[in-house]
Amino acid sequence: MDQRVLTPELMDDAAIDPREHRRALRGLARLNRLSRAHVSVARAVADLLRERSLPASDAILLDLAAGGGDLLLGVRDVIGRCACRGAADVAADISPTALEVAQGHARARGHTVRTLRADVLAAPLPIDDSAVDVGVCSLFLHHLMPVDVVRVLAELARVSRVGVVVSDLARSRLGLAMAFCAGRIVTRSRVVHVDSIKSVRAAFTREELAEFAFRAGMKDAIIREVWPERLLLTWRRA
Repeated sequence: MDQRVLTPELMDDAAIDPREHRRALRGLARLNRLSRAHVSVARAVADLLRERSLPASDAILLDLAAGGGDLLLGVRDVIGRCACRGAADVAADISPTALEVAQGHARARGHTVRTLRADVLAAPLPIDDSAVDVGVCSLFLHHLMPVDVVRVLAELARVSRVGVVVSDLARSRLGLAMAFCAGRIVTRSRVVHVDSIKSVRAAFTREELAEFAFRAGMKDAIIREVWPERLLLTWRRA
């Protein structure tokens, strides 16, 4: 685990069968609920908003690479719903299947979410500077080459008025064992079984993530280790 190993994941294949994709998203949703990784993200978001005396109900969040929307909805369950008139949280992803699932989850739970199909690696997000209050991102960076990690962090910083919170896997032997066991316990999805192992091997260390944040202009970013074998990056706009 000393060296990062990045290999293509099954869910990253644009030609993935939509049924397999939805099955994998359901499995990941169960994993996310069990791990409660959204709680650490929610607390960090709440701290950023509190420092600006901005009520959570007045804040607009962006979830980049939102997948099935589990993180965004989980964060809102903790900090409270968005009640902004004429505005809504944004779930951005490259996959129309993922966005369809995210919108369905949001409706079922009584949340208002605007979906945005975008490839952040191909072009800047079609969002104005400082147009959202907090940008969040979970389990996306480990899919990327370092240069693209820097690009994504810089783009999150550009569109976020208050700050950015990023959660991703930590590359560790314990994380690898947890991914192997948990993935097989909670879902029969082959995509999850294969990708969970690949994800941990492709993850970064705390020092590597700190270097990427610095290169993205997040010189004051704070990175800490949180359960379950995650790295949590918090950046406050000055």
